[in-house]
Amino acid sequence: MADMGVVVRAAGGPEAMEWTELETAAPGPGEARIAQRAVGVNFIDTYFRSGLYPWPSTPLVPGAEASGVVEDVGDGVTGLQAGDRVAYTLPVGAYRTRRVVPADRLVKLPDAVSFEMAASVMLKGLTAQFLVTSCFAVKPGHTVLVHAAAGGVGLLLGQWLRHLGATAIGTVGSADKIEIARANGYAHVIHNKADDFAARVEKITGGARCDVVYDSVGNDTWRGSLKSLKLRGTFVCFGQSSGPIVDFKMLDLSTGGSLFATRPTLFDYIKTRDERPVRAPRRRRHPRARRAAHGPAQRRRSAPRAREPPHHRGDRAGALGACLSDLRGHADDSNRLQVTRPAAAPSIP
Repeated sequence: MADMGVVVRAAGGPEAMEWTELETAAPGPGEARIAQRAVGVNFIDTYFRSGLYPWPSTPLVPGAEASGVVEDVGDGVTGLQAGDRVAYTLPVGAYRTRRVVPADRLVKLPDAVSFEMAASVMLKGLTAQFLVTSCFAVKPGHTVLVHAAAGGVGLLLGQWLRHLGATAIGTVGSADKIEIARANGYAHVIHNKADDFAARVEKITGGARCDVVYDSVGNDTWRGSLKSLKLRGTFVCFGQSSGPIVDFKMLDLSTGGSLFATRPTLFDYIKTRDERPVRAPRRRRHPRARRAAHGPAQRRRSAPRAREPPHHRGDRAGALGACLSDLRGHADDSNRLQVTRPAAAPSIP
C-alpha cells in the first residue's frame, strides 16, 4: 500500500526532510496498521534529524508520537479491531500517513480525547509521569525546580507537582511565559534570562534549596541546577535544548553535597510490555497532598487534568519544515506543536 511520509536520507537541518511516497505493509503477527490523523512534533525529533542521536535505520522517518484509526490487525492481536481510535509513542517513525506498529504499544482513546490532543500529549505525558515517579519519587512537601516550565513537559509537570502536594519552582525564557507557568501549578516562576535562577532558588527556599531538579535545557543550566540542590539532592537531566552538557565531572556531585544525577530517556522506562501499564495514572495519593493542593471539594481527582496546551496546528504536512525550523529558536515551546494529517501531498519548504 503506497502512502506518503517524511524521510531524512542524510543528517541535517529542516531542509534535509523530504516528503515522499512510502510503502506500508500489511500488519504481521502482533501488529496493527494505523491510518494516522495527527502527528506530534517534538524537540527530540531535531536530535534524530541532525544526527545528534543515532538512527535505528537509514533512511530515517522522524516522529515520536501520533494518533489515528486502526485499519487492520495481524494474527494474535486481541483487544483491538478496525475502527478503534488509538495513540502511541515510539522513538522514531511517526511522520507518515499510515504506519504498522506493535499492537501492544497502542493506547485506546476515549471519545472525549481528540486526535490532536492525544498526539501532543503521549510522549510528554509519559515523560512527566516517569520523571515524578521513577527518576525521583516526588512526595508532599518536596521542593522541585523545573526548567522550561512553559514548555510541553513543563506545563504537565507543574500541574502534576501541585497535584502531588509539592512546591514547584519553574524557570522560563521570556517574561510572557511567567503567567502561563503560574497558571499551570508553579508557586514560583523565575525568568532565567533576567535573573540568576540559582540565587533566586536560594532566596525562595530560605537556603533550604530543592530536593530534585528536572532539567531539559542542559549545557546552559546544569551548573546552576546543581547549586539549587540540597544535600543529597537529585539532578535529573532529561533533555539538552541548549546543547549537550560539557565539562561535567563526577566530583561535581561530591562537592555539591553528595548529589545524585541521572540522564534518563522515556523509552528505557516503557521498554517491556510489563513496564508500560505501570505508567498508567495513579488513582490514589497522599491525603495531605489532596488537602494542600485542592481542598476537600477536589479530593476525588485521580490525576491532573491535562490542559490542552497552546500549539500551532497545520492542515498540511508541509508545515513540518516550518515547525522544525522554528524549534531551534523556541526551545521552550517546541513540545507544544503538532501537525494534522494532510488532505493531499504537499511540498516541504
